[in-house]
Amino acid sequence: MNKIPSFTIDHTRLLRGIYVSRLDKLGDEYITTFDIRMKAPNREPAMDQAALHTLEHLVATYLRNHPEWGKRIVYWGPMGCQTGNYLLVAGKYEPKDILDLMRDAFQFVVDFEGSVPGATASDCGNYKLHNLALARAEAQIYIAEVLDRMTDENMVYPA
Repeated sequence: MNKIPSFTIDHTRLLRGIYVSRLDKLGDEYITTFDIRMKAPNREPAMDQAALHTLEHLVATYLRNHPEWGKRIVYWGPMGCQTGNYLLVAGKYEPKDILDLMRDAFQFVVDFEGSVPGATASDCGNYKLHNLALARAEAQIYIAEVLDRMTDENMVYPA
């Protein structure tokens, strides 16, 4: 079998950032898959599963309710390696196009107080696996160390 494209990226050189992982055309519509990389793969610890799960719930809720972007959001969810998330958006976009959206989404997590949306037994398959405090801390780190300091290096996959 051929390697899928995401397995051809040199993860030993990949930085935290926002990358276009794929651009697919479905009929007349494009779907952009973004790699929202929060941890340097194989060089720093992966995210805590409970924090990543909470980030999934909060960011997905924020994005799908966004007045401008909400109808274009196809999917937000964690990577199996626990170093980031995938964001699928209807349309053809570049990382810079969603930088403010990501900054706002992660700030939403930092500022969030109360019960995590969808974190009940009837709404979630593993509702006890959440950690709001750690999710907030991860979001703050990502804003301060990545989103607020983005360069081309953090938006173009290493060759």
